[in-house]
Amino acid sequence: MYTPVSSRAASAYRQVGIQSGVDGASPHLLIKMLFDGLVQSLNAARGAMARGDVAEKGRQLGKAVRILEEGLKGGLDPARGGELAANLGALYDYCVSRLTQANLRSDLAAVEEVLKLVTPIAEGWGQIASAPMGRG
Repeated sequence: MYTPVSSRAASAYRQVGIQSGVDGASPHLLIKMLFDGLVQSLNAARGAMARGDVAEKGRQLGKAVRILEEGLKGGLDPARGGELAANLGALYDYCVSRLTQANLRSDLAAVEEVLKLVTPIAEGWGQIASAPMGRG
């Protein structure tokens, strides 16, 4: 479903600002790190919206969009992942659209919706990444 760890994959993680632990990390851990960064950015954007901090809201939502587009969607391998990869790609596109709306309209409900969509997937990758070698 996701491309194997390669210089391209590691580059994608660096592009979205996730530097620590990238080199030598397993593909599962890299994906978990992306989801962790996504959830952190969405929560930070919620806080910025509550404070009325427009600049920080935009920065955090922009980071979340980059994680979705360049990291998570960019790492998908449709040839190997088939329908699941295509469905995840469509989900990530939808989340990007909602976050763009959230940024333009300061729409907290859109951020909440994206969090509800990605949190179960993030939790699943957390379980996979923490599984003993050979089970992930």
